Amino acid sequence: MFSPRLLIISAIAVALVSSALGVSSLYVNAQNNGEEKIVISHGLGYYETTGDVLDPTSSDGTASTGIDPMTYLRSFNYGRTSTLENGVVVREFTLIADDRQTMEVSPGIFYNVWSFNGTVPAPTLRATEGDLIKINFINNGTRPHTIHTHGIHKAEMDGVFEIINPGGGFQYEFYAEKFGVYPFHCHVMPLEEHISHGLYGAYVVDPKTPRPPADEMVMIMNGYDTDFDTENNFYTVNGIPYYYMHHPIQIEKDRLVRVYLVNMLEFDQINNFHLHGNLYNLYRSGTSLTPNELTDMVTLSQGERAVLEFSYKYTGQYMFHAHKTEFAEKGWTGLFSVREG
Repeated sequence: MFSPRLLIISAIAVALVSSALGVSSLYVNAQNNGEEKIVISHGLGYYETTGDVLDPTSSDGTASTGIDPMTYLRSFNYGRTSTLENGVVVREFTLIADDRQTMEVSPGIFYNVWSFNGTVPAPTLRATEGDLIKINFINNGTRPHTIHTHGIHKAEMDGVFEIINPGGGFQYEFYAEKFGVYPFHCHVMPLEEHISHGLYGAYVVDPKTPRPPADEMVMIMNGYDTDFDTENNFYTVNGIPYYYMHHPIQIEKDRLVRVYLVNMLEFDQINNFHLHGNLYNLYRSGTSLTPNELTDMVTLSQGERAVLEFSYKYTGQYMFHAHKTEFAEKGWTGLFSVREG
């Protein structure tokens, strides 16, 4: 009789099953208390899911990666603030790494995610140019981790050589020296493993003179390699495939929308963002107040980011998605629902 959590089969059977499925990791249909389940193993234990191994078209956006993508979309963490005697604003954040979570990245598909503060992507950090940033990092996982923040800082705050072992901590401290939008992520080797499992987020620095008021949102493009063959099986914005297709983002007609877009997709060379029925002003890296171009399509490699600004003059439903067809068909698709104010 099979254990509820463990299936023991011979090496010959493993080879036959793996060969038949064409994957590098083990997928086995097992009878568990009369219920058929799919067992996924990648050296980190066994995870059981129901349904087909890969069926992104069945996703209805009800999976959970520790966040509500609609709330995450417009949520910014400004930290705990204080002011020094010289008038400098101090923003103090806490980020806790964990690599022991199993989350449902698509209905019926469970995956071992590694996260900051229990969510994939991590909370979006936000500050103003000139602020003093302090990030209290705690490694609550089972592997070494760090935080590498893109931008200007001292070498000892780069999060590359200061490896933090399980149970350890570190305080990163630097000034927000240039406005823009930046990614942050774990920088422990093998890097692709730490990023692909979910240890990344966005860091927004506002200019001292604020940008014009807008409906602001953050979109982090990512993917999941659930069969561990270094090719993604699902693609998303903000963690859950198809979420914004089934839960359209409500925006107001004629109101300025500002999207902080970050590409953290692993294994694929590029990712992109196409907007239907409209054009947007594109500010690459967000480090200039003058747009680089007016377009409906931007292509980014991993770690690249941009600020997109647009408004709709007509009401209705408008798609946004990757213009890489495979990505769109495996979850990277959403809708804006434009309404009167």
